[in-house]
Amino acid sequence: MLLNLNIIDLAVVKSLDLDLEKGMSVLTGETGAGKSILLTALGLALGDRADSGYVRPEAKRAEINLEFDLADAPEAQRWLKENDLDDDHHCLIRRIVNQDGRSKAYINNRPVTLQTLQALSEKLVEIHGQHAHLTLLNSDEQRRLLDAYAKDQPLLDQVNACYRQWQQANKELEALIKAGKDKTEREELLRYQIEELQQLDLQNFNYASLSEEHGKLANLGQILAVGQSQVDILYENDEQSVSQMLGHSLNEITHIARFAPELNEICSLLSEAQIQAEEAAQQLRRFLESQEADPQRMDILENQIAVIQNLSRKHHVKPDELPELAENLEQELDGLTHSSERIEALKISTAKLLEQYDQLAAQLSEQRKQGSKNLARQISAMIKELGMPQGEFLVDVTALDLEAPKLNGKDKIEFLVSANPGLPAKPLAKVASGGELSRISLAIQVTTSSDKTTPTMIFDEVDTGIGGGIAEIVGQKLRSLSQNRQVMCVTHLPQVASQAHTHLYVEKNNKADITSSNVRILNDEERVQEIARMLGGVNITANTLAHAKEMLFQSTASH
Repeated sequence: MLLNLNIIDLAVVKSLDLDLEKGMSVLTGETGAGKSILLTALGLALGDRADSGYVRPEAKRAEINLEFDLADAPEAQRWLKENDLDDDHHCLIRRIVNQDGRSKAYINNRPVTLQTLQALSEKLVEIHGQHAHLTLLNSDEQRRLLDAYAKDQPLLDQVNACYRQWQQANKELEALIKAGKDKTEREELLRYQIEELQQLDLQNFNYASLSEEHGKLANLGQILAVGQSQVDILYENDEQSVSQMLGHSLNEITHIARFAPELNEICSLLSEAQIQAEEAAQQLRRFLESQEADPQRMDILENQIAVIQNLSRKHHVKPDELPELAENLEQELDGLTHSSERIEALKISTAKLLEQYDQLAAQLSEQRKQGSKNLARQISAMIKELGMPQGEFLVDVTALDLEAPKLNGKDKIEFLVSANPGLPAKPLAKVASGGELSRISLAIQVTTSSDKTTPTMIFDEVDTGIGGGIAEIVGQKLRSLSQNRQVMCVTHLPQVASQAHTHLYVEKNNKADITSSNVRILNDEERVQEIARMLGGVNITANTLAHAKEMLFQSTASH
């Protein structure tokens, strides 16, 4: 469960350190007080996309810290161990958002990617937003909810793994069959291209070496002229060579070194320089003597380079990539030569995978049908309690007529509802009004959450559109969910707030130059005042206070 929420410089929150308890906690406050920023903070800490607008004005960065006790989260413990991020039975999550919008995430003080943080968050917290009833109209969401309720995930994973194997094999098979239609022409083209490339002596191919040799021969005249002039300058110029000048300097400094012994090291350096200059001149002379023009070799190199560049342009690759191209073409030719064998093997493989997929999909369909009956029965019972006494909820699982396998099985799953007796059940979007849809959505969320292992659940104004006695039942249902997990609920309804074990109040402070919000836990007396405010608005009378006390007393007495 979530033990502590710490926020620094996030939007309207300058600093907040909030300890949280087990059971059901409600979060209330006047409109605009900043209730939503707490959910924003939780979302950011759990991996939502960051934005520079979240940083409090004049602050350098925003920071959110979450502390979890993992005693009731075995899946999270296992995940942390598998990813070498475990730290006993506690987990610290930290998210920092900078002014430029960049962010950093940490798990147990170790930096992690956003994807890693999101993977862990799914095992710790489940958030039901105030627009969950709109998401509910999506067919994929309806399938996901049924599969989660019926615990179909292991079988669904097998179905999807089989589908992906079939898809890959079938894609290769179709490509080979299509290629086989003009196989002969392609084989002839490949053989011609390979023979054309093989004239390059690919075993000993080195374009860089050829280019270097060509450049040398093409510039041999300049090499010989400049080289000979440098030999003269270094050693052979009788009047003023580098060697003679160094020798003269050496003699002069050796003479004065008799009076200044510290110049001896300079003499040594000059002596070495003279020797090096003479050695360089001799090596340069030997190099020049070994060079000779070779017009025939030059012609051969120019022809080779011309062929290489033509093939490079023809195949749209760099010259030094031609050997790799030849290897790829040979592999393709080999594949075409043996494609008949591969086609037969793929036909057998795809047939087996298709049979396996059909068997797994059939098992999944049966599991879904069983789960759909139980889910429909439980939701029907709950929507009756939530003010739809004649309502009936159905989960329709229909087999699709498919020519090929598809992801997530072969079923079309649709949530249907009949609000009045005698009328046929129709899809949610066509039957339910806004208020009815909110109640049905809440019934589905509560029902599908009862068997989940997520230790902390957050409901953000999911009770919108209801009131009166129905709101009290909603509060009771949320409280019942908190028997074996932590439940947090943002609400405007006193009937829901009165059911909570802990009441958190969000208040706005306008005294400073920058508006800020704070959250505190209400004591019994303050709680009566807040429930009365939610009941009576601006003018709170003695009757309103008495009603608030009665609501709190009844919620405590009934549990």
